[in-house]
Amino acid sequence: MTTLAPPVPAPSKPTPDAPVKHDLFGIGVSNAEPGEVVDQIMRWVHAKRPAIVDFMAVHSLVTAVRDKDHGRRMNDFDLAACDGQPMRWAMNRFHQAGLVERTYGPTAMLNVCERCAAEGVSIYLYGGTEEILATLIQNLTRDIPKLQISGSESPPFRALSDAEKAAAVTRINDSGAGVCFLGIGCPKQEIFAHEQRDTIRAVQMCVGAAFDFHAGAVSQAPPWMQDRGLEWLYRLIKEPRRLWKRYFVTNSVFIALYLRRMVRGR
Repeated sequence: MTTLAPPVPAPSKPTPDAPVKHDLFGIGVSNAEPGEVVDQIMRWVHAKRPAIVDFMAVHSLVTAVRDKDHGRRMNDFDLAACDGQPMRWAMNRFHQAGLVERTYGPTAMLNVCERCAAEGVSIYLYGGTEEILATLIQNLTRDIPKLQISGSESPPFRALSDAEKAAAVTRINDSGAGVCFLGIGCPKQEIFAHEQRDTIRAVQMCVGAAFDFHAGAVSQAPPWMQDRGLEWLYRLIKEPRRLWKRYFVTNSVFIALYLRRMVRGR
């Protein structure tokens, strides 16, 4: 049976230089268009100001709502962009946010890479398998020739020891990267980013399946499905055995939260 956790108090604005957040079912979601998100990330990069950024879809929002500890963690993020179309719809309905577009993590990753290439900033890739990383690096450097990739690694698919985490932090910092892309899945990547927010000097961007998409290992939904909030259905059709439970639970909880807020009128 699907249960809803008590709402987690959401800050309206966690840091002075970040876009304002609105409370969406107890979780602070940033009111920012895609261009604003990329601009803010690059401002942090050039100011050498470490920050943690998430691209929040329904699955990540519901995970934060149902787990109070994770909810508090997510409310600590400097920027939690509206990744999913249902998230954008909810923000516009309940907060009159006026968001014209969602901030899709895989697209934001490419846009930041293009800005980094143009502005002389190197990046670090953390996540995926060795094969995925090799293809991802090949594709990124082919499409963005001036992009500097100062390091990459495929972490073990298990919990890391404190020593392993410290070693990864050292490698990332020693690389001199201004942006560290985390592609180790939700909520693992968000937990890592939050734990290392005071140790990793780069801007950490949690981009989920973007590594797989840009490496060509997983196909993306066609634009018409993305525009209608049906990306989850496309991915479910492609990987039913792995994803059916995730989408059945998280989509049901999101709908329940949405309807409850409509009934309450606030």
